[in-house]
Amino acid sequence: MITRVRGALLERELDRVTVEVGGVGLELAISLQTRSHLPEIGREVSLYTYLAVREDALSLYGFRSPEERQAFLLCLSVQQVGPKLAMSILSTIDADGLATAVRAGDIGRLRKIPGVGQKTAERLVLELKDKLDKAGIGGKAVAASAKPGAPTGPAATVAAALTNLGYKPAEAERAAKDAVAAAPNEGVESLLTRALRALAE
Repeated sequence: MITRVRGALLERELDRVTVEVGGVGLELAISLQTRSHLPEIGREVSLYTYLAVREDALSLYGFRSPEERQAFLLCLSVQQVGPKLAMSILSTIDADGLATAVRAGDIGRLRKIPGVGQKTAERLVLELKDKLDKAGIGGKAVAASAKPGAPTGPAATVAAALTNLGYKPAEAERAAKDAVAAAPNEGVESLLTRALRALAE
């Protein structure tokens, strides 16, 4: 089992990266949360990983922290949640945000995640609450992490991705908030595209 990779970042796309390890380029699917913490192309990157084995494919998933990987694995333990949906969840909210929503029974917040409907949101709350507690995910104080007026939820994820792309924090936050205000029901990927389009105008 491959649990961690470290090497030069060769390529960086919206939802995947290529990392050179021992002369071999490994493609890893990533969340937008992880993408926002990546270094520049050519710099060294270290990612925690999960290898999904299927009869017809081997898929490698990369995570910026052990907590994000653990949250991914816990999502996979929920009925009818596969790797693609688990990554969508962690692209929209980070591991701490997922824990906060699950513990609060915030079905509305979970339903805003692309691919998560009413039944899936209910299953996430029902099946993950005790597991998240045992895993120790979400123990950080969320209120202390954000400055007053800072974007939250999907807007925070979009703002972080824009900052990572080289935009100034102030303009990234403004574009992210505007994108969410214009299309509150869109997924993070669509919101990021909308924000990038607005910044290019």
